[in-house]
Amino acid sequence: MKPSNPGVLVGVVVVFAVVTWGFLQGAYSGLPQVPWTAIPTFVLLAIGEAYTGWMTRARINRKEGTTPPEPLVVARLAALAKATATAAAGLAGVFAGFFIHTLGMFDIPGPRQDALVAAGSLVSAVLLVCAALYLEYCCRVPEDKNKPNQWSA
Repeated sequence: MKPSNPGVLVGVVVVFAVVTWGFLQGAYSGLPQVPWTAIPTFVLLAIGEAYTGWMTRARINRKEGTTPPEPLVVARLAALAKATATAAAGLAGVFAGFFIHTLGMFDIPGPRQDALVAAGSLVSAVLLVCAALYLEYCCRVPEDKNKPNQWSA
């Protein structure tokens, strides 16, 4: 499994933002307000994934007081991290599209609240992407220091 490419994740954010912004051009007035509940949900998920990454890295590096992790568990955590990063990037794009659309109507109370909630949700979704990339990084197998480098002569 290859590591997630941050450039692809940025592309997902941009595509979802453009599509959402385009959709909102004609449909915004008929939609309910953006729910604020995504903000604490994404923050809690980010904290959980970052902590899991930190603990997994300690176990992989055989820190004192830890047991080595099962390889299948680490593979599942890496798959979870890749899926979370992609999904959170898509949701960040949706909230970015909402924010961009409502930014022009900031003087109206309803759209102003949507813009603020969308901005907070966007930041928390980006935080979740970062935590997922950290978890994915923590699932890597450390290099063997006794094994010669493939580039050495």
